[in-house]
Amino acid sequence: MHVLDILTAERIAVAGDATPVHDKADALGVLAGLLARASSILTRTDVLEVLTRREELQSTGVGGGVAIPHGSLDRLDGIAGALLVCPKPIDFSAIDGEPVSILFAIVGPKRSTGEHLKTLARVSRLLRDDGFRRRLVDTRDPEEILSLIRLEEVGRA
Repeated sequence: MHVLDILTAERIAVAGDATPVHDKADALGVLAGLLARASSILTRTDVLEVLTRREELQSTGVGGGVAIPHGSLDRLDGIAGALLVCPKPIDFSAIDGEPVSILFAIVGPKRSTGEHLKTLARVSRLLRDDGFRRRLVDTRDPEEILSLIRLEEVGRA
């Protein structure tokens, strides 16, 4: 599985005037809306509830300006991802105390715990490189962001 298998340009957003993101709640709302596009049976409310419930347990801010909100839903057939880039970092209660600029959200079926964990690991590995993270944050176009991810994944293959 590659990150590109679960992500499309339609599920990538860059925070700004058209997509205002001031805090964690705003970010989770945007991500929930993006993820709801992945399936005709999902609603933004369904996804937001799952992501928020997970954040209440412990922040998914993994450090280095990255957060990986995630959760499971019974009705899903497969794993879906969404990416939100915040050129102006937001507080996300990350493990390192630093603000977050890159939020990659993942939802999957409850019955696919192993695949869900593999996907989290894959996204984490992808976002480990400082230079790659800077390039993502400096890019404003979803298609260009998808191309950057494609190039990074090919380089790791």
